[in-house]
Amino acid sequence: MIIEKVEARKIKNSRDEDTIEVSVNNSEWASSPSGKSVGKFETPQWMDSLEKNINFLNNWKGKVRLNYLDDLEMVEDAIKAKINERDVKKFGANALFAFECAILKALAAEQGVKLWEVVNADAKKLPYPVGNAVGGGMHSKQFKKHPDFQEFLVIPMANKFSDNVEVMKEFYQRIGKELNAGEVNDEGAWQTSESEQEILDRMNFVRSKMEKEYGIKISFGLDVAASTLFSGEDYFYENKGKINKNKQIDYIIKLIKENNIFYVEDPMNQEDFSGHYQINNKVGAMIVGDDLTATQIKRLQKAIELHAIKGMIIKPNQNGSLLGLRQIFRICKTQGIKTIMSHRSGETMDDALADLAFGFGADFIKCGIFGKEREAKLNRMEEIEKSLSL
Repeated sequence: MIIEKVEARKIKNSRDEDTIEVSVNNSEWASSPSGKSVGKFETPQWMDSLEKNINFLNNWKGKVRLNYLDDLEMVEDAIKAKINERDVKKFGANALFAFECAILKALAAEQGVKLWEVVNADAKKLPYPVGNAVGGGMHSKQFKKHPDFQEFLVIPMANKFSDNVEVMKEFYQRIGKELNAGEVNDEGAWQTSESEQEILDRMNFVRSKMEKEYGIKISFGLDVAASTLFSGEDYFYENKGKINKNKQIDYIIKLIKENNIFYVEDPMNQEDFSGHYQINNKVGAMIVGDDLTATQIKRLQKAIELHAIKGMIIKPNQNGSLLGLRQIFRICKTQGIKTIMSHRSGETMDDALADLAFGFGADFIKCGIFGKEREAKLNRMEEIEKSLSL
């Protein structure tokens, strides 16, 4: 395939913010989400502005020939030459991801295959869905009283993806009733004024009933998003006041052990590798880097070297390069780090996240539970499962 025509335009994401959508050779559009809790170490979204990236792509002249995912290297080289930078990330991660994803969609259309097949035609493993059931933190600032932790996650562990989605959605409805919740935040998670422990108590109550009814294991996760609580040398909770690093570590370990927590994102601030290590070394739970690793290869390598994590959130628009994502997946697989392909709070209707998660062999996909932008990814993964009879 030769890139002959590139179109870029501005669209709105699920938070009604501007983002980019790109089409290559009149093929299917690809778009990029945007994050609300932006990590310090993630790649900037735009070259200078969204408008500048749109103008750049609409004036694309390079007729690059591509046949495989590897050939994106030529695209990245062309971008670097045009913007006079050695690092393609200077182009902006949102624009780069949308452009490269649009290229792969065009390539898949020309070859008569699915998007995931361009990534890896031999892919066979479906990920487990990770669903944000109850929200707090940065995603709930518009509510007067809310939990300090950002997300309370449900992770059903059945063999079939479609069964897990069914259980996840049923859990979501039941925990909403249990909390008497009537509103959702910008990720579609239920809003509540209850504390962390009160929420976990109610989640455990619902879990105990549903595990008996469905006969499958239902795991829980937390996104502490500790960097949003951290200032100076301490953590500041609206619900429990100020605590120091050691007390934060003790608090997280206690929550994990007393509530049978399977998965915890960013329990310490985004620069504290040693704090993550201290928790990771004392619990069997999967300690997951999000802001800590920011979908950056060097951050991942440091986290592995310091034994700070057992899992990594991978957000395509935190990096931008699909070749960079592939390298991250390869490193994680080699080092025994679990991979979680993740959405952002400001999402679009693009369902490519599912194809990329399947193609790259993600262990988990985190794309929410409620809302058309979230459900689009879940529906697409179920289509993949059904088409392959997995």
